[in-house]
Amino acid sequence: MAVYLLYEAASGYSLFLAHGLDQIGQNTEAVRSSVSDLNRFGKVVQLAAFHPFEQALDALNQCNSVSEGIMTDELRNFLELNLPKVKEGKKPKFSLGVYEPKLGSHIFEVTKIPCQSNEFVLELLRGVRLHFDRFIKDLKPGDLEKAQLGLSHSYSRSKVKFNVNRVDNMVIQAIFLLDTLDKDVNSFSMRVREWYSWHFPELVKIVNDNYLYAKLAKTIRDKSTLSEDNLEELTDIVGDEDKAKEIIEAAKASMGQDLSDVDLLNVQQFAQKVMNLSEYRKKLYDYLVTKMNDIAPNLASLIGEVVGARLISHAGSLTNLAKCPSSTLQILGAEKALFRALKTKGNTPKYGLIFHSSFIGRASARNKGRMARYLANKCSIASRIDCFADNSTTAFGEKLREQVEERLDFYDKGVAPRKNIDVMKSAMESTQSKDTDMETEEVTIEASDKKSKKKSKSAATENGDVDEPATNGDATEGKSEKKKKKKDKRKLDTEDEEMEDANNGHAEEDGTSKKKKKKKSKHGEADGADLASDVKKKKKKKSKSEDSD
Repeated sequence: MAVYLLYEAASGYSLFLAHGLDQIGQNTEAVRSSVSDLNRFGKVVQLAAFHPFEQALDALNQCNSVSEGIMTDELRNFLELNLPKVKEGKKPKFSLGVYEPKLGSHIFEVTKIPCQSNEFVLELLRGVRLHFDRFIKDLKPGDLEKAQLGLSHSYSRSKVKFNVNRVDNMVIQAIFLLDTLDKDVNSFSMRVREWYSWHFPELVKIVNDNYLYAKLAKTIRDKSTLSEDNLEELTDIVGDEDKAKEIIEAAKASMGQDLSDVDLLNVQQFAQKVMNLSEYRKKLYDYLVTKMNDIAPNLASLIGEVVGARLISHAGSLTNLAKCPSSTLQILGAEKALFRALKTKGNTPKYGLIFHSSFIGRASARNKGRMARYLANKCSIASRIDCFADNSTTAFGEKLREQVEERLDFYDKGVAPRKNIDVMKSAMESTQSKDTDMETEEVTIEASDKKSKKKSKSAATENGDVDEPATNGDATEGKSEKKKKKKDKRKLDTEDEEMEDANNGHAEEDGTSKKKKKKKSKHGEADGADLASDVKKKKKKKSKSEDSD
């Protein structure tokens, strides 16, 4: 059976025919030893066809499709053109060796070309890759390396841009920076305390907060200059007047040594740096909270922003965290303890990063492991909802948090918690109600906009500024206005008739003729016939009155 080899190079697709395989060996080890010899390998493997890529973008698209195991139209045309045709109902007398098994299965599904990908074929393809520049005659030295370098750069760049979890990277970097800032701020604050304590040692016992201590060291500078005039300034910093008075009294009786102006200036500058770092740390924490509410709102509402961000960073991405089972998520961050326990055959750890959650601390020592297992279960559910849901909402995270609270009450007081299916149904109902509320709000906003437009148009028509036909939403209003005008004109007509009955004949005839014209123009032929009959009756009455006179 003939064996064809498909090799995807950076410059194009190539098809090789392998015949006389007995010369290099039938097993994998014999082929591996003979691949390096071009004379032996060149007699067995020969170039059958080569299809170069036209542009770098075309090469990138083909590379992406091959890496995903998809056969493109260009590859299909190349194979059907250069391989023997597969007849229906007959077994093919050749096979195609490919490097990717997924690509081979897709080729077989579409074209019915038998494909194989084993160690023997891989060794043959390794030899093709090693001697590829010798098989292509018109290839200049260095062209293949340039094509490989350009394709590798473009492929890596496209993968970085195509990263679905690129937003998770911001959270991962933020939580790493937050942890390092905590360490740096603590170490720098201890350095400020130690440095300034040579001058004012009593201040350490009065003020415990690192940020306030650095701020006081910057503002006080020289303890000998402290007096009652500085009481308001110190009260604003410390927030307690008694503590500010205590600082002033301690400065008067301090046992610290005096420092030069240069030393005090350096201490002041270093304290300012510590203050800037702590302020930046607060801003970074606010940024992390907002990003977590955008990326994983349910996980953040369940376990907190910082712990949720640590879980995402340790897993690598939100998708990786969603793929983790709850048992893996429970001990995420305690891998050393786990493998040490497996090695020494001791007790495995009960919790990892989720130990920093407040739920584990609130549980009793007996129930900490059970609480960690239950919390890991809910965290896995919340991470999967955040990863695969279309709309971001905190309804599920809030309901899962309520479940954890109920489980704590169950462990402490024995109160039976709700079933999971009932809680999920209520969460679904709340999300649906929120969606309907949003839709109704949008509808009301659109209706109010339409009403405002109608009012503006009606005001313009009354003033005589605009004379346009009503369209869409304004059509109903235009019809109502026409009806009102008709009613007003009918009232005027009835009043005219009463006046005409009181007046003499000529005026009545003129009035009736005017009525005729008006009603004919408004109501049509039927209304005009009714008016004519009324006029005849009135004429008969007039003639009778004249005969009696």
